[in-house]
Amino acid sequence: MRLTVFWELMADHFGAGYAETFARDHVMAELGGRTVHEALDAGWEAKDVWRAVCTAMDVPAERR
Repeated sequence: MRLTVFWELMADHFGAGYAETFARDHVMAELGGRTVHEALDAGWEAKDVWRAVCTAMDVPAERR
């Protein structure tokens, strides 16, 4: 998954304004105690980060 697609999915789910705030501030156990930005900066694949967000935030199956 490309980062552009990842950020489109984040914006579609959380809204354009909140997606960035969530990615910067929300620490997730599914990402090893990291935020989305920290996980991506640490080398996590965008698809794996998106899957973790989906699991943590109960994203409906049709949006995954």
